[in-house]
Amino acid sequence: MRYGYIGSMRVRPGHRDEVVDILLGGADGLRAAGCHLYVVNVSETDPDIIWVTEVWESKEHHDASLKLPETAAAIRTAMPLLTGEFTAQELTVAGGLGV
Repeated sequence: MRYGYIGSMRVRPGHRDEVVDILLGGADGLRAAGCHLYVVNVSETDPDIIWVTEVWESKEHHDASLKLPETAAAIRTAMPLLTGEFTAQELTVAGGLGV
């Protein structure tokens, strides 16, 4: 079964769109790394929250993607724009549309 990850991050006020651009900027290479779904979402009720939904071939594929140079660079760029407040949920993907 595939590995799922849903997480949120709180950005410093006024930096949401900048962080969204950083997150989406590295999305092109994720498919080759084993990613089946990568969606960046913004909250309608909280302008400083970003949610990311991911589906991977496996947890190992996800973990390996964090070591890719472009992923590491995106993380380094985004971190100063974040408050440090994160949520995360790891999941086993049972199925659904688009996966």
